Amino acid sequence: MPVYALWSAPRSRSTAFFRSIVERGDLLALHEPLETLHFVGPVRVGERTFEAPSALLAWLAEGSPGRNVFLKETVNPPVQELVVAETRFLADARHAFLIRRPEEIAASLHAIVPDMGVDAIGVELLHSLYFAVRDAGGHHPVVIDSDDLVARPEATMAAYCAAVDLPFIPEALTWEPGERDEWRQSARWHADVTASSGFAPSKRVYPDTAENSETLARFAAHHLPFYEQLRAQRLDVTAWE
Repeated sequence: MPVYALWSAPRSRSTAFFRSIVERGDLLALHEPLETLHFVGPVRVGERTFEAPSALLAWLAEGSPGRNVFLKETVNPPVQELVVAETRFLADARHAFLIRRPEEIAASLHAIVPDMGVDAIGVELLHSLYFAVRDAGGHHPVVIDSDDLVARPEATMAAYCAAVDLPFIPEALTWEPGERDEWRQSARWHADVTASSGFAPSKRVYPDTAENSETLARFAAHHLPFYEQLRAQRLDVTAWE
């Protein structure tokens, strides 16, 4: 059974994307299980409990869930190292990469993690994983611009579905606001999507940004070339408008 994987840098609207997938109702949607397994502890999926990321990846690669799976993850070094080692998973899954401008990530992430380092922005790591997937020789990786996602959600999700061979379900573009069990343990990271009922641009104003912070400007500048290279591969959603 197909596995649809979404990889994202932090603060890139990936949980809103996940929430839309949940609303479809036709996929087993897993919210950051690999991160949870590595950093927190065991993860239960249906009737099974997994103790390690490698066990979950092997189970997914074997098609064991018995239904189509959507896997949403935020990139981080230890989990990415495990994923890259699973060459079968890299080749067989249908991978998508959700990008956001690094200066926007920097401001949003700094508000939650003020002592973050440059690597926390995550775009360089996302870039590395994109090419690992591409070089694995399986399905061509898809890049989604989160600016498109919030400005043109119907066209963007229709383009994504066409690219990974999923039926497009327009009704999944909206949902009831509220916290979900899938992200309750990390709820402070997902306050915006918990309050949302669909895709929308952020209205938050951050006190520290790449415009007034030398540190955040430097962080964003480091990741900008990786963002631009990924953005050059993004889905053209204009045909779906």
